Amino acid sequence: MLTTKAITAAQEVVRCSLPQSIQKNPSKAQGIRVTIGMSPHVNAKVHDHALVPSVAKIFNSKSEEQKKSKGKYELCVCTMVWNQASSFREWISYHTWLGIERWFIYDNNSNDGIKEVIKELELEDYNVSRHVWPWIKTQEAGFSHCALRARDECNWVGFMDVDEFFYFPFPTTRHQRFRKLGFPGHNSLRTLVANFSSSTVGEIRTACHSFGPSGLSTPPSQGVTAGYTCRLQSPERHKSIVRPDALDATLLNVVHHFHLRKGFKYLNMPQSTAVINHYKYQVWEAFRAKFFRRVATYVADWQESQNEGSRDRAPGLGTEAIEPPNWRLQFCDVWDTRLRDFVLANLVDPATGLLPWERSLL
Repeated sequence: MLTTKAITAAQEVVRCSLPQSIQKNPSKAQGIRVTIGMSPHVNAKVHDHALVPSVAKIFNSKSEEQKKSKGKYELCVCTMVWNQASSFREWISYHTWLGIERWFIYDNNSNDGIKEVIKELELEDYNVSRHVWPWIKTQEAGFSHCALRARDECNWVGFMDVDEFFYFPFPTTRHQRFRKLGFPGHNSLRTLVANFSSSTVGEIRTACHSFGPSGLSTPPSQGVTAGYTCRLQSPERHKSIVRPDALDATLLNVVHHFHLRKGFKYLNMPQSTAVINHYKYQVWEAFRAKFFRRVATYVADWQESQNEGSRDRAPGLGTEAIEPPNWRLQFCDVWDTRLRDFVLANLVDPATGLLPWERSLL
């Protein structure tokens, strides 16, 4: 048995250096699963350690070198999902148009046909891969895992949910200088990241606007971007696009952002340049489907009577899956049709009048 000391341990992530014998001859250790030894108390001896299995295993670095030799993707996205297959086509096709080149989907025990949806997208040349992640409420660890997985393939990786969509407001006179960057438009997200990158920026944070049911009682036929048009006044939270090589060795994150290595900083994207439309409070039929479980470690499930005043919960919603009065009119302070108008102006097929994600409904 080969042993080595842990370098860092945070959340559910333990990082260790390779034993010297493996460093000298890594091919002999190919496929070996790594086990973590945890002491029951501070002064415990080695033979007293409890052994805990992990998802880590030794891999052949040659395949990673081959990936590096092909060149990296400029912009990738990682997400973790549970039973959200119906939202995939719109989310992936829209953001691919904005410049996302590679998708890492961490599947947290979905049973709604997500494998088939991803296979269809792969056949249509979308660069999507599904990774089984069965552990409940371990989103932070999953994102750490994805950051490592993407490091050799991607210069930048966005971490976001399938109900979140980037949008670029048209510049006002005050922000005319951003017009030269060439967005909004095709590949505009990749262009934005490239233009806001620097040697010291390790993370780009974008504010999220939360949208409500917008008066609807049934899911919008043209998708969330065209259907939901009323939101809360003030932004809630943010989501981040990170440089994997700028992350702290612990890979510590709080879903919305990561801890960065010394010498790197984060940049807050001006809301006049980019925002994320978060279609958080959809029609009751859709919202109720995700009521029973949430993937983040430190966020209480909807039916648990914990942190009821938190922004992670729906205001006015209790702990039971009972539709509140006037749900369709809730979370509506500002009518905001900008992304809907942008999508209909740029992505509708002139021959069919359909948006790209509507084809699957034919």
